[in-house]
Amino acid sequence: MRTCVLSDVGELSVVEREQPSLDPDEVLVRISRVGICGSDLHYYQHGENSGNVVDFPHVLGHESSGTVVEVGSDVSTISVSDRVAIEPGIPCGDCSYCNGDSTYHLCEQMEYLSSPPVDGALTEYVAWPADLVYTLPEGVSLREGALAEPLSVAIHACDRGDVSDGDTVLVTGGGPIGQLVSEVALDRGAEVILTDVVPEKLELAEQRGVQHTIDVSSADPVAAIEEYVDGPGVDIVLESSGANSAIELTTETVKRGGSIVFVGIPIDADLPTDVVGLITDEYDLHGSFRFSNTYPEAIEGIRAGRYDVDSIVSFEQSLAETQAAFDRAIEPESVKGVVRISDESE
Repeated sequence: MRTCVLSDVGELSVVEREQPSLDPDEVLVRISRVGICGSDLHYYQHGENSGNVVDFPHVLGHESSGTVVEVGSDVSTISVSDRVAIEPGIPCGDCSYCNGDSTYHLCEQMEYLSSPPVDGALTEYVAWPADLVYTLPEGVSLREGALAEPLSVAIHACDRGDVSDGDTVLVTGGGPIGQLVSEVALDRGAEVILTDVVPEKLELAEQRGVQHTIDVSSADPVAAIEEYVDGPGVDIVLESSGANSAIELTTETVKRGGSIVFVGIPIDADLPTDVVGLITDEYDLHGSFRFSNTYPEAIEGIRAGRYDVDSIVSFEQSLAETQAAFDRAIEPESVKGVVRISDESE
């Protein structure tokens, strides 16, 4: 099978590898689409991400979908020819996190597609546990199925912030996660303000229904937010960029008693707060890491038209053009790039 490997920092190439064999509880998926995530770009540009270091050669990509071509002997829930989205993390199933109702995503032995040493989905075939693939209903394309992963990140972030009807929400960052976090917040009835420095990303957010956008390269975001919000700050800040300036903005814009959710992963940043301020303003700080039990909601939300994941895609390129796709995805105006592994009909 054809596989795209990261052989060194900034070097991607297509090679031939053996197709994976199946365990009894697995299905073999012919991969169709793979989204390019910010973590993939970190690995591509730096050879590491959040302390995870690549052992070259390595296969990137964890936002994926495809068609089942073979099922293991113990599989009864998935059939050959099913179109599926792949949930990319395999928890150990035995630890205290895996035994919780919704904490398996915190499993410290998690095997995650594309997170070293686990190879990712930029390849023609992936063998994966059947209980971590989800059938796509009619009307949901394979490209949309691949984007159920970043949508799941957004759903989990909004869950962490308890976003609900009537809330005022600041989303910092107009990249793919910021765009999807905004859409989930809008779907829950929130009023959304989004900040970025790239005009194209602000325009996209407006086209997708965000009520207010702020170009923080030319406007004072604190003053602008005061104009939009009837009160001393927003109810919830969802920091989706990982940028130091955006992280610093969170405590300046949240109201007393509000909530801040950090979902964008920074290269290096400190919490922008002091203990006294945290006590006297009594706002809550939350981290948001990956997701759990979100794929059914994400896929149904796409099917029902509540979430328009397709409109965040800036471009799509073939497997042979993966390096060009990664270089293009780095460009500031790009929101989401997708690699087309196969040309099968959606």
